[in-house]
Amino acid sequence: MNTEFSLSSTLKDKIKSDQAHVAVVGLGYVGLPLALTVHEAGFQVTGVDLNSDRVAAINAGQRVITYLAEDRIATAVASGRFGASDDFAAIRAADIILICVPTPLDSAGDPDLAYVRKAGASLSAHLQPGQLVVLESTVWPGATQTVLRPLLENSGLSAGKDFFLGFSPEREDPGNAVHHTNTIPKIVGGDDPVTRDLLKTFYEKVVSQAVPVDSCAIAEAVKLVENTFRTVNIAYVNEMKVALDQMGIDIWDVIPAAATKPFGYMPFYPGPGIGGDCIPVSPVFLSWRARDVGSALPLVDLARSYTDTTPATIAQRIIADMSVKAGVAAAQARVLLLGVSYKKDIEDSRVSPAIAILRHLEAAGVTVHYHDPYFPVMPLTRDDPDLAGRQSIDLTAGALAGYDAVLVTTDHTHVDYALVAEHARLVFDSRNVFDGRGISIDRDKFTKV
Repeated sequence: MNTEFSLSSTLKDKIKSDQAHVAVVGLGYVGLPLALTVHEAGFQVTGVDLNSDRVAAINAGQRVITYLAEDRIATAVASGRFGASDDFAAIRAADIILICVPTPLDSAGDPDLAYVRKAGASLSAHLQPGQLVVLESTVWPGATQTVLRPLLENSGLSAGKDFFLGFSPEREDPGNAVHHTNTIPKIVGGDDPVTRDLLKTFYEKVVSQAVPVDSCAIAEAVKLVENTFRTVNIAYVNEMKVALDQMGIDIWDVIPAAATKPFGYMPFYPGPGIGGDCIPVSPVFLSWRARDVGSALPLVDLARSYTDTTPATIAQRIIADMSVKAGVAAAQARVLLLGVSYKKDIEDSRVSPAIAILRHLEAAGVTVHYHDPYFPVMPLTRDDPDLAGRQSIDLTAGALAGYDAVLVTTDHTHVDYALVAEHARLVFDSRNVFDGRGISIDRDKFTKV
């Protein structure tokens, strides 16, 4: 019996009998829900994260992500089969290692795999024969094999022989009340049949469906194609919103009517821009890789450019309208943003268009405050450390009267929009919350942007 077959057979038996020990590297918005889902599927799980405060909070059963069920982390910890560590040595005891670290853009706007490289280097010091390593972070096609694999093989072990290496792109949608980690099909890619079989066997125990593809590169491309599709369509609908507005047509009336067509159309909705760690990043990775191999994606690049300018366009519209409608210059203006999250009902401000709008307004001299029930105080973040400590203002009639304009940037559920409609001087709505919820508002002071 060859070594590869023996190691894979042993691991497969452990997976089938729920005896495999799983380590999840990175306990953020992707890694922590995945770790909990794997645990709830019957496996022992150890989460690894270098943030010792977060590790301590998780081990104390604290609800570190608000949209998770209140007692979900505490219940997992109390089982004795779920815990967290800030020491990479914890992966020695694991049979399966899932890497869920950030892959942002660098200061030049190019793909930044520094976290993947750091994770790979740290893992190589503790890698054991027979382990299955799966990268879930967004990367360009080919990165698992050309970036991560050499780092892991610095351990002296060979991928496909001594350990198994695959890619399965995360499809987490923070705060989604319908689709959860365990109900979303998982793409699994490996460069050999043995690895693909192990990936399929494991993920089928955790999620509703595992979808094997023939290589890591194919799986990597799947994630980028999915998100780039959304980027292009968001750019399209935002551009259409502006054009139709000039024709005196509200796109929010057009979309539901168009969506009645049972084929050939999928509704996308306008907004203040794109946010999160996926949609703004994936098309950049894909376009960068296309140029790297001598190709190009001009349509994608144009869509990216358009979505990147949306927050600035909205900020300029607000400044212009305040000047015309209220006679207030930017340097004297006060604006309240409703929401800093990039999407509703979550405490996630990564690449938030609301923050981009805030920066454009402040650069023009506008005084900007915000109200967001998910950010009573802005935390220290990777992207916006200078905003740490800013506080959400209380939403009262008196407070609203003190601003020249209010802009809805995030359509959180639990915000008193009726109060805003009654007491704000000017209201700008980038999310269709007033008409969408049937909230009456004086049209002389109301603008959709």
